[in-house]
Amino acid sequence: MRTAMPDEARLRDLLSRPAGASSDYDLNPDVVLPPGRKLRPAAVLIPVWLRDGGARVILTKRSSELKHHPGQVAFPGGKVDATDATPEAAALRETREEIGLQPDRVTVLGRLPAHETVTGFSVTPVLGLLRGAFVAVPEAGEVEEVFDVPLDHVLDPANFAIERRLWRGQWRRYYTVPWGPYYIWGATARILRGLAGRA
Repeated sequence: MRTAMPDEARLRDLLSRPAGASSDYDLNPDVVLPPGRKLRPAAVLIPVWLRDGGARVILTKRSSELKHHPGQVAFPGGKVDATDATPEAAALRETREEIGLQPDRVTVLGRLPAHETVTGFSVTPVLGLLRGAFVAVPEAGEVEEVFDVPLDHVLDPANFAIERRLWRGQWRRYYTVPWGPYYIWGATARILRGLAGRA
């Protein structure tokens, strides 16, 4: 339920609450992970756009031509490069490249716990605020579409469901939080579910 607390204060409150790391394996306890595995660092931005009608979370739909995760809904972000001083720097750089949002437009509130993906990344989600007008510029060949969903929608645990599909010959369970025509699932939905679970 929407509280009377302003969106920025609500997000700061949620970030102050304890939460553990998450992974694509949370709903699949039978998966045996190899010991000593090395995860590659990555970072994503959760851009919360503060608007008069209520805050919105900006997401991307990846190009259907991409080799990895074609057509999937994702936060802007990617691998942490050697030139990135921090995960925040990586998330902001990737966001500028992918949707044209300049780093100086973002107020970083903090990090969420790291999320391990089935593709071997340790993803640091960075929560940031955007104020004022913004027109997205999708990165050609990478981003098919930029859209936004109500913050209230993804902070309500009741809007999440658990589904499953066959992956490498085994059933894999995962979170979903659909919005209109957009099927938000996998790591993106799991990260949002972790934030919603703090409410």
